[in-house]
Amino acid sequence: MTDTVRTVFVTGAGGQLGSEIRAVSDHYPYNFVFFSHGELDIGNAADVRARIKPKAEDIIINAAAYTAVDRAEEEAEAADRANHLGPKNLAELARDSGCLLIHISTDYVFDGELSRPYREDDPVAPLSVYGVTKLKGEQAILEAGARALIVRTSWVFSSFGTNFVKTMLKLGQERDKLSIIFEQSGSPTYARDLATTVLDMAGNIPEGLELPQVYHYSNEGVISWYDFTKAILELAGVNCEVAPIEIKDYPLPARRPVNSVLNKGKIKKDFGITIPYWRDSLRDCLAILLKETN
Repeated sequence: MTDTVRTVFVTGAGGQLGSEIRAVSDHYPYNFVFFSHGELDIGNAADVRARIKPKAEDIIINAAAYTAVDRAEEEAEAADRANHLGPKNLAELARDSGCLLIHISTDYVFDGELSRPYREDDPVAPLSVYGVTKLKGEQAILEAGARALIVRTSWVFSSFGTNFVKTMLKLGQERDKLSIIFEQSGSPTYARDLATTVLDMAGNIPEGLELPQVYHYSNEGVISWYDFTKAILELAGVNCEVAPIEIKDYPLPARRPVNSVLNKGKIKKDFGITIPYWRDSLRDCLAILLKETN
């Protein structure tokens, strides 16, 4: 490796992960180039090639996605453009340039029927348009033959953007009671933890590791949406009753996996990372949010 500074191109810079990558970027020896959705349409192959011109030593981190899970049921074409065609365009650029592509995917590629945490090689069977388009994006990357890392994650939250933590915090401050589903289990992911993990992975590809590879990443621990809500309000000091309800009591357009817990043994083994516990990371995120509102 030469002393040339590597460039990291980050798509989806206005979202949760992209914003967190920007927030921690000063700690890494890279030249960062950030693209928001308005600055780069990854679904447009010509636009991608005109704006991103990587060298072989550079890195593309695709944090761009169509993440409105329920709206995707009615906007399948828009979801496919961002979640399938976009990754395909980036993967073909990475293949042609020789650079590394790190793509963020989702637990929603699974149907949630397993009673144990999902491994990377478990059968995929998405239940929603969102899940289908994200899976097609993964498959396009693998078929392109790029040097790529696909990182599936779950239940992402941050002090940036729109997410469950910020929504529950707001609703808890406005209402006396919230009714939250208790039947779905998963693991929250603090986008800042994911950002540092992705950047650490980018600079530490194990010698001899064949690419592409698929990995799972979330914070440690398993909870339900009900438990998560209780913890958010408790740690934030918000006095609001939280009642558990069944999935049938809160129907949504898109089906979600009942169990979307991800097994993270592979990423810990290959990259030697230590993953924070969800409650500790939630506390860190809330400290930022509460400081901003006070």
